[in-house]
Amino acid sequence: MSTMIKMVRALTAAAAIAVAAPALAAGEAPHIPREQWSFAGPFGTYDQAQLQRGFKVYREVCSACHSLKQVSFRNLAEDGGLGYTEEQAKTIAADYTVTDGPNDDGDMFDRPAILADKFPSPFPNEQAARASNGGAYPPDFSLLAKARAAHRGFPWFVFDAFTQYQEQGPDYIHALLTSYEEEVPEGVTIPEGKHYNPAFLAGNAIGMAQPITDEAVEYTDGTPMTVDQYARDVAAFMMWAAEPHLEERKKIGFRVIIFLIVFAGMLYFTKQKLWRNVEH
Repeated sequence: MSTMIKMVRALTAAAAIAVAAPALAAGEAPHIPREQWSFAGPFGTYDQAQLQRGFKVYREVCSACHSLKQVSFRNLAEDGGLGYTEEQAKTIAADYTVTDGPNDDGDMFDRPAILADKFPSPFPNEQAARASNGGAYPPDFSLLAKARAAHRGFPWFVFDAFTQYQEQGPDYIHALLTSYEEEVPEGVTIPEGKHYNPAFLAGNAIGMAQPITDEAVEYTDGTPMTVDQYARDVAAFMMWAAEPHLEERKKIGFRVIIFLIVFAGMLYFTKQKLWRNVEH
């Protein structure tokens, strides 16, 4: 027993060192508070009103620099999403222009977007995007809520696995958008053209200036028009963009768990019946 305990302790220590080593090498990781999300947990669902507000923030603010190239206009009208009708999605698509072709003359041409099209990029290529943003390349928003996550260290990620908490990405996006500070603390150097943001995972200096301020986007449903609310709404929208079928996945998962429980019970009672007269 003592040998087993020693082995468990050794494995635990090794795991802690393995997890902590990258954080220590890169410096102390920023503290990212956990937020409350309607889509968190095994029974979580998207808030359609929040997704529509987040989409509005994206269209009016974020889309000037950030693409959404993995999302099609038809996705806006799918179940488990923003709740738009097909006609509303067509109207939104018609506001965008995409390049198509070649035509019969071999030339490319511009036309209004349709449901089958994906959201067009605000820049023709990466070089143009960097040139317009001081050398920084604005990341695509399609999968950012999954790709940018403030992973918690040992042993907290173990608890997250058991509680199925997978919202570290939206937590980070919300923290990033609400953590800009004008005053730089003593001892911290911010290069010219960068901005101080203690929540930025790649250091305190971020190339993107604070993108939004209070009352920058008009809400018509009475929701507060604050940076905190804007950040919360656009983070939820980005989570939907990264995982549009989240609600369906959770429903299927719940049904599978119920099936496995019932199936395990049936196997147990079948075994009891088949072997009841056999001596063990």
